[in-house]
Amino acid sequence: MAPTGRAALLAALGSLPVGIWEPGWTGLLAVNAPLAVACACDYALAAPVRTLGLTRSGDTSVRLGDTADVTLTVTNPSRRPLRARLRDAWPPSSWTAGAEAEASRHRLTIPAGERRRVTTRLRPTRRGDRQADRVTVRSYGPLGLFTRQGTHKVPWTVRVLPPFTSRKHLPSKLARLRELDGRTSVLTRGEGTEFDSLRAYVPGDDTRSIDWRATARQSEVAVRTWRPERDRHILLVLDTGRTSAGRVGDAPRLDASMDAALLLAALASRAGDRVDLLAYDRRVRALVQGHASGDLLPSLVNAMATLEPELVETDARGLTAAALRTASRRSLIVLLTTLDATPVEEGLLPVLSRLTQRHTVLLASVADPHVASMAGGRGDVDAVYEAAAAAQAHTERDRTAEQLRRRGVTVVDATPEELAPALADAYLALKSAGRL
Repeated sequence: MAPTGRAALLAALGSLPVGIWEPGWTGLLAVNAPLAVACACDYALAAPVRTLGLTRSGDTSVRLGDTADVTLTVTNPSRRPLRARLRDAWPPSSWTAGAEAEASRHRLTIPAGERRRVTTRLRPTRRGDRQADRVTVRSYGPLGLFTRQGTHKVPWTVRVLPPFTSRKHLPSKLARLRELDGRTSVLTRGEGTEFDSLRAYVPGDDTRSIDWRATARQSEVAVRTWRPERDRHILLVLDTGRTSAGRVGDAPRLDASMDAALLLAALASRAGDRVDLLAYDRRVRALVQGHASGDLLPSLVNAMATLEPELVETDARGLTAAALRTASRRSLIVLLTTLDATPVEEGLLPVLSRLTQRHTVLLASVADPHVASMAGGRGDVDAVYEAAAAAQAHTERDRTAEQLRRRGVTVVDATPEELAPALADAYLALKSAGRL
């Protein structure tokens, strides 16, 4: 079959002698004037790239695991049509493995004086701010023999937010909350309950709930019902120190703590409580205070998005002082930190009384599910040694948790998948018992 188009032209030109010149030589070895003219014309007809106008629009935030679309508008102000390949470069953590080549490279043709849009789809693999790197444009002539290439800086930032995977548990926790919140009022009065209503006495009711004055005014015995008080203060304290960097599965412990904190914040705000956030290691990394219920979750995920574990030992004394400054009145302080023996015994326990004498303290820690799987191994000598190590680690965590409980701290120790619902259940248990 006979060649056509550019292939035919190149074949025809290639049959002529090629002009070659080297420095120091006395002249040309051969001359191919038609090929040189064709290349020069092709280069001259390629649209310039440095005068292109580029602007961005699109998503500025996305949850980890979702996709974000960033649109690039390219304007060709020259008098020549643009035939180009374009690469919109982003950091490697903006893509899933193997997806960059397909997502960031585009072909486009723009007539003179017109504009076109191309969309780059990002699927981030890490939290934080992802900055656009640069846009590289390669402009081709009509024959494709020569190209013009240039790069442009077109700034854009996409903030990757925590995924909040535990939100699937929110409906069931809200159903339990409604049972506590007046629709099915509790019958016992505690420190954190307030009067709700009167109803007729039924066998089994606590006689201490009988309202004798109301009973005297009617023909049947009336009892008081109580409901958990609203407007309690909850301070979520994220430990961002060295221990939060340990990876459990595919993510650091800090990510599991964030997920649990978001579920608790969503639940507590629906209960009418006020929620603040403090992230600390040796200094305050994030502080969210005083937000209304409707603004709380967006503010929390925005503050958590850029948090990363710091490879330093957490200053427990400084963390305690910061928590006390943030919680000026009696509050529920939720410490999302480690249950490892050394950081707790040497750091937290000596200063814990400063928190417990003024506040209700709940400590939540991420357990490694691999340790539990190691504990059941018996197949060979290595498995037996691993099982012994897992049993020892489990015993140490239980001993540390018991030390905290003796000091009045409620302890939640669960795997990443179970931590968020377990922490929400602990909050509901404290609320129903009137301890908030």
